Amino acid sequence: MARYLCHDEPELLEFEAEVLESRPGAVRLSRTAFYPGGGGQLPDRGLLEWHGGQIGIAGFEERAGHVWHLLAEPVEVSGAVRCEVDREFRFLMQQLHTDLHIVNALVFQAFDGALVTGVQMAADGTARIDFDLPDADNQRIRALEPGINDAIAQDLAVSEICVPYHDAHAEAGLLRSKAVTPPPQADGTIRVIEIAGLDRQACGGTHLTSTGQSRPVRIRKVDNKGRHNRRVRIELVDAAGS
Repeated sequence: MARYLCHDEPELLEFEAEVLESRPGAVRLSRTAFYPGGGGQLPDRGLLEWHGGQIGIAGFEERAGHVWHLLAEPVEVSGAVRCEVDREFRFLMQQLHTDLHIVNALVFQAFDGALVTGVQMAADGTARIDFDLPDADNQRIRALEPGINDAIAQDLAVSEICVPYHDAHAEAGLLRSKAVTPPPQADGTIRVIEIAGLDRQACGGTHLTSTGQSRPVRIRKVDNKGRHNRRVRIELVDAAGS
């Protein structure tokens, strides 16, 4: 599980850096506050400015342990740059990711420790999370919606801690994925996201600092995906429910 500057300084959305390596349409920077994506969360969007102009960030790729910024056009960039993370898009992903943790927590509690089999967030304010839930009553899952919104309304604090690798594997319920075990960070710890009084689980994404920063959530649909999987689809709604 890589650790990024956006973990250590989540409010850093504008920053300066130097180009360390460059090729047409891609740069490696001396530092970056962009989240490159992973764990079902979409990568950040944003802009890069240099002496030759301004260009959009089209994506990211990892090469030999380094994050490369993919540019919207095959331009050559060098020297000092200024970067800006798209605030609205980052905030959208933070809401969805935090809300999926709430969904995960309530399903884990209500269905005897059901594990996650897949997650995906979307740019339209929707997301899905899949659970290993054979023979589950889909209406019981739907009935969790008020509890999800109650957790949002309580404005519970969301924080991060780092747990030693072996302790993380020994703690029941900390690792929720059925198929993927998060690798340790460089210091041998696992990054854990805590929602006060509700949840504690390993995660490498970006999150809100309190649940009340999120819009309310609607469960759009619960699908059967094979005999074991239940797919819960959620969407952010405004305060009026539309």
